[in-house]
Amino acid sequence: MKKYPIGIQTFQKVVSDNYYYVDKSQFIKSLVDNGMYYFLSRPRRFGKSLFLSTLKEAFLGNREFFKGLYLEDNWNWDESYPVLHLSWGSGVHKSVEDLNIAFNNFANRICREYSLKLGDAGVSGRFFEIIETLHRKFSKPVVILIDEYDKPILDNIEKTETAIEMREALKNIYSVIKDADEYIKFVFITGVSKFSKVSLFSGLNNLKDITLDKRYTDICGYNQLELESVFAKPLVDVDTQKLKAWYNGYCFNGESVYNPFDVLNFLDTREYRNYWFESATPTFLLKLLEERKYFIPDLQNMEVSDSILGSFDVDAIMLEALLFQTGYLTIKKTDIVGDNILYRLNYPNLEVRKSLNDYILKYLSGDMITSTRNQMSVYRILENKDLEKLKSLFTAFFSSIPNNWYRKNKISHYEGYYASIFYCYFTALGLNVIAEDTTNHGRIDMTVKMNGRIFIFEFKVAELTDTNSALKQIKEKKYHEKYTTESDEIYLIGAVFSSEEKNIVDFGWEMV
Repeated sequence: MKKYPIGIQTFQKVVSDNYYYVDKSQFIKSLVDNGMYYFLSRPRRFGKSLFLSTLKEAFLGNREFFKGLYLEDNWNWDESYPVLHLSWGSGVHKSVEDLNIAFNNFANRICREYSLKLGDAGVSGRFFEIIETLHRKFSKPVVILIDEYDKPILDNIEKTETAIEMREALKNIYSVIKDADEYIKFVFITGVSKFSKVSLFSGLNNLKDITLDKRYTDICGYNQLELESVFAKPLVDVDTQKLKAWYNGYCFNGESVYNPFDVLNFLDTREYRNYWFESATPTFLLKLLEERKYFIPDLQNMEVSDSILGSFDVDAIMLEALLFQTGYLTIKKTDIVGDNILYRLNYPNLEVRKSLNDYILKYLSGDMITSTRNQMSVYRILENKDLEKLKSLFTAFFSSIPNNWYRKNKISHYEGYYASIFYCYFTALGLNVIAEDTTNHGRIDMTVKMNGRIFIFEFKVAELTDTNSALKQIKEKKYHEKYTTESDEIYLIGAVFSSEEKNIVDFGWEMV
């Protein structure tokens, strides 16, 4: 039986040790035929490292590893090239000194592998000397593959000064590539984030970014055809629509793809769990959401321009770019407005939607135990249509949040905080939640769909309005009319919060 290559990033090992492998070698041919310098940004655990390893074996001329794959009959195996494969993936780089040590370890390994002797130059000098010496020794241009190019910066993203130092140190190394152009055959650079060329690749103007190139949208990840053909046997007894809802949906301006890490783990365990989400903690992201007082329901309908989505820098981090590049949001629609490209972002799938909102909920509330216990209670309340208990549950929940937590966190001072708590509860349960739901009479604050029932919510702040206005507004604006053909059970719910009381001060509901 074939094995699942969970966490394995070495192409040789995958194809030699009877692991499942989704052939991506056709992209190697396309890349080489159409250019020389490439950059690709993809979320973590998406197969970037495995693709670089595949590139390495192709340029080394190891045809035996490509038996039965596209490249076997579509590559010049009579030619091979020296390959420099630099990865910043191992360990955490806490200082420029750590970074220099890691680079020198890489340089020493290359010297042993190719029997090179170098002088006593600094980091960038050694990099240039390695490239030049390899070219001279083999009379062949050199292939440069850089994996997780941005990790030393991201390791220190919460320490701006250190992150900037890392950026400058990396810029010093990467600038060598431009100066060594005459000795180079091919360059491929990957990472999670996309820092601007000016800040990190100064001078490397010919670096071609294929992150949103439709021709390479599924260069990493599994498209639907690949999933169904490569994993046909283990998928025999799987609800493929449910699998798609959980783990598909990542879009990079083309066909949507599955997260490989999720698919492999699911096929191994046969359990729907948040495998990818659990592999990292989005603490920095949540701090940004807090600092910028972001209204959480807006995450499911974010519209950004091409320039915003494209890049960010250490001292100018765009929240929208960070959410997209890290994989918490993805492209759901592309519009052309004049000469501008606008992308509409949303959660890629059920795993991210549920998990991110669950994590945000625990962060917003400051009470992990209570919020976890309450989630199933909320589900049962909606299931049983006992909405008076919903009022009691949320009132008790807000009361349980320690007062000092309010003093420490600015997010509790804006009206969207309370609405965000409701939103996160329902979304973390996997329910169909629509924020800012548009009708011909206005906008519904939140609509929740569950088992054929519709729950329409309106939120108000007592200090800004009449305490009886929330339910009244829903009825006056006839929000329910949008759903009369969809459901016979529609519930109108109005909640009024007080920033002084730090709780619900009015709660009303009725069925229409």
